Amino acid sequence: MKDTGEIEKIVPLLALLTAFPAFSTDMILPAIPSLAIIWDKPLAVINLILIAFFVTYGFFLLFYGPISDRYGRRKPLIVGISLYIFASMLCALANSAAALIAFRILQAAGAAASASLSMAMTKDIFSGKERERVLAYIAIIMALAPMFAPILGGWILAYLSWQWIFFAQGMMGVIGLLGVLRTPETLKEASETPMSRVMHSYRDLLLNKSYVIMVLVMSVSLLPLYSFIAGSSALYITGFGLSEQNFGYFFAFNALALMAGSISYLKLTYRIDSKYIMTAGFAGIALGGALILVMGQRGPWSFAIPMAMITYSIGISRPPSNHLVLEQVRKDAGSASSLLIFTYFTLGAVGMWLVSQDWMAQIQILGIIALSCGALVLVAWMILQKRKSIGKNQ
Repeated sequence: MKDTGEIEKIVPLLALLTAFPAFSTDMILPAIPSLAIIWDKPLAVINLILIAFFVTYGFFLLFYGPISDRYGRRKPLIVGISLYIFASMLCALANSAAALIAFRILQAAGAAASASLSMAMTKDIFSGKERERVLAYIAIIMALAPMFAPILGGWILAYLSWQWIFFAQGMMGVIGLLGVLRTPETLKEASETPMSRVMHSYRDLLLNKSYVIMVLVMSVSLLPLYSFIAGSSALYITGFGLSEQNFGYFFAFNALALMAGSISYLKLTYRIDSKYIMTAGFAGIALGGALILVMGQRGPWSFAIPMAMITYSIGISRPPSNHLVLEQVRKDAGSASSLLIFTYFTLGAVGMWLVSQDWMAQIQILGIIALSCGALVLVAWMILQKRKSIGKNQ
């Protein structure tokens, strides 16, 4: 990127594209309890609008990156965002839970293009310190989006109907599409690797034992966060009797804890070895789960504080965890990253499904998930360190 004017134009677009997934999932959260009442469906069914989105989004991430390397960033982006806009309008017109779930699958297929390719475009355009500044800017947007999305969704519900949440998402898509249409192709040299060979890299990764083990261990640590996302609206609105607007503020408080964890890691990593930070983070997840089981039923803040401890612990442990996972490979880093994110979202969908069941009170389910996942990952992490089976490129 040659001049400041061009940079000022492209960075907001990249930030907007990166925020698509957060706005697509978190804006609808305040409406979930009312949708269950409107359509007379249990939470396990209504939460499929989240679960189906997560699974589809993660699946399509595996394809957009290799396709864009072969054919450029612009065309897949235009197709993906156009699909996102079309699906958002269909979501707004849905008259049943089944229809909304189906249209959300289409919406996720389009949203995956924006988030994955915005990062690829950043690598195409910027380099050195300039890229670091742009990535920092985008990281702030990624942290702020889940804070403001449910608040915006709650205020839309206060004055309009739930359909307007999807109209708003469609308008966001239109803005993103206009920005992409005005942006030239950023990929300077397309890959000549056949698509069939690109997909073979996933097979090679699955044969990398240390990579697979680390992916599974680190993905399990995120289950409490995704479980909270799926169960938060029903827990705060139905369980604690909060309004949709107040729910948005409590959800934002949790998102703030996640951002605080990431910031803390950046400050601590200069003084403390990252393996000790990860150990503390995994222990914090388990401790937060235990506190939820002990005091979570007493009120919204009695639940929010230990949940924030869990989210903070995830925030502080995720950066070194992701780095350690990618350290297990010497090549195909892009495919390794895509497969890692796919696993995050797929196991996250499992957590969403678990918290949607009627086995017991949601707070108890969340507490058990956090306690068991935190303890499991902590034990696995300690065993891996003793065996010294990590950190060696395969």
